[in-house]
Amino acid sequence: MKFVLDTHIHTIASGHAYSTVHDYVEVAKKKGFELIALTDHGPAMPGGPNIFHIGNQRVIPDEIDGVEILRGVEANIIDYDGNIDIPEIYLQRLDLVVASFHDVCIEPGSEDENTRALIKAMDNKYVDIIAHSGNPKFPINIDKFMMAAKEKNVLIEINNSSFTNPGRSGSRDNCVEIARKAKDLGIKVVAGSDAHISFDLGNFDKVIEVFELVEMPEELVMNTSKEKLKNYLKSKGKVIGRSGSIIIR
Repeated sequence: MKFVLDTHIHTIASGHAYSTVHDYVEVAKKKGFELIALTDHGPAMPGGPNIFHIGNQRVIPDEIDGVEILRGVEANIIDYDGNIDIPEIYLQRLDLVVASFHDVCIEPGSEDENTRALIKAMDNKYVDIIAHSGNPKFPINIDKFMMAAKEKNVLIEINNSSFTNPGRSGSRDNCVEIARKAKDLGIKVVAGSDAHISFDLGNFDKVIEVFELVEMPEELVMNTSKEKLKNYLKSKGKVIGRSGSIIIR
């Protein structure tokens, strides 16, 4: 499989990352990537950007030096009802929305609580991807979670950083189980680098190992074609490539 896009990267705006949009574009060009999604953390993340940063992505061109840019966010799930830290007025203007747990934004709950939170987050029509759901700090009922993802047509991310990030240590077995379940159920998946510096853009080495282990079909992997990803987003009502439409309020 040849990967041509990355849907999970953080710029300096996230507060604990170290590269600019331009830095990522330069690396994307060198690696032959056709599309990147800017997914800085939502404002509930300590040190994260003000909501105005998320809204003001209207100033970012649709394409920079031949690399297509999606304006997005990694929203923080902030309670067990699946609420996230981005108001709808901003969500409705973004190209792509990732939602995930971070233990600095929500205390890990029981398996039932965590599972409920993820499923309720997927009920939000603007959420496109659930990120790093294999984190053992947040135990979930994988069967219930994956069946909900299939029903609600939400992409499941296998996060490369989860295999090396000490904060998500022990994720591999869960990620393998999630990937295998995705294959069995025909659920679309996406590899996310979760890059916090531009050099990690498109670093999917651990994810590729998992995909090879479970023999993931290419048609389920969204990273192999920007049109495949964009068609999925359009099917959810997203309007891609409309510079100037995102508002700041």
